[in-house]
Amino acid sequence: MYGSSGKADDVRVWADGCYDMVHFGHANSLRQAKKLGDCLVVGVHTDDDIANHKGPPVYTEQERYRIVRAIKWVDEVVEGAPYVTTTGTLDKHNCNFSVHGEDITTTAEGIDTYHLVKAAGRYREVARTQGISTTDLVGRMLLMTRQHHTYVGIESYPTTFGSPVTQFNQNSLPYTRVTNLLATSQRITQFSDGKEPKSGDKVVYTSGAFDLFHVGHVDFLEKASRHGDFLIVGLLLDSVVNRYKGGNYPIMNLHERVLNVLACRYVSEVVIGAPYSVTAELLDHFKVNVVVHGNTAVLPDQNGVDPYKEPKRRGIFQVVDSGNDVHTETIIGRIIRNRLEYEKRNKRKES
Repeated sequence: MYGSSGKADDVRVWADGCYDMVHFGHANSLRQAKKLGDCLVVGVHTDDDIANHKGPPVYTEQERYRIVRAIKWVDEVVEGAPYVTTTGTLDKHNCNFSVHGEDITTTAEGIDTYHLVKAAGRYREVARTQGISTTDLVGRMLLMTRQHHTYVGIESYPTTFGSPVTQFNQNSLPYTRVTNLLATSQRITQFSDGKEPKSGDKVVYTSGAFDLFHVGHVDFLEKASRHGDFLIVGLLLDSVVNRYKGGNYPIMNLHERVLNVLACRYVSEVVIGAPYSVTAELLDHFKVNVVVHGNTAVLPDQNGVDPYKEPKRRGIFQVVDSGNDVHTETIIGRIIRNRLEYEKRNKRKES
């Protein structure tokens, strides 16, 4: 069998799944799977298979193929992988064994999707990432459409979808209360390459929320990375994102968004809690050569100043068109339009 190096004795690892609403939990599972061998082959199920066995996916299969390819531990992607993993599938793709998390996945009939490879002794298991799941993320977005917190002293205010949501005081914000993630320096280190730009590298900087990491983000970051050799992404604080987006944004808190972005193969480094305005100090500290922003509207900072005033003054600011019209609001809109179907899906997952 041949791995990523092309050697006959390389260990090729198979992992498969829906990879809907791809998040750092998926990425962490694939990171662990890659450590078990030399080459990681990832099979992604079709929309029809997911709808038949779990309920409607949020992302289309083409979006899911694209995002999985962007995860830095993935070497190969197999589109339309069968929902039940067989030894025939492993043999077809020259894989030694299959890997999955501790959580059991079943068909619509309740059959373990890995029972065949388990019986053949070609199955390995990795730890599930606690505090995150696709069901959880869908639930967070469903909560954006109703009065969903009942704590004392909470004020209601409208979202962009016209339904009331709730607002905690600054010490208990709604977008950080709904997650169970316990962020650690070890997890960030596991996701980070730990590399610094080499002498002569052209450093590119961009910043934003990067909430609900999606195919639009992937396409933008790939285009941004082409402007240099080392791409740094600044992740804005939850409070800053909420200030300019309103509602219950961000859906994912800062630590979750950091891990999502770090898992992307086009990203070299992140700045955790980056300033909204790109300052001279930031540019000088990271020796930034180019600052890029997507073709979305840019709101002024709290003082009314253009957040890109300094890079524009230096002549290093560029607008990058991702060529993709998917935004975080696009994903939330899909959930809202199909709310009843996703509520049924979540109830099945929780039962």
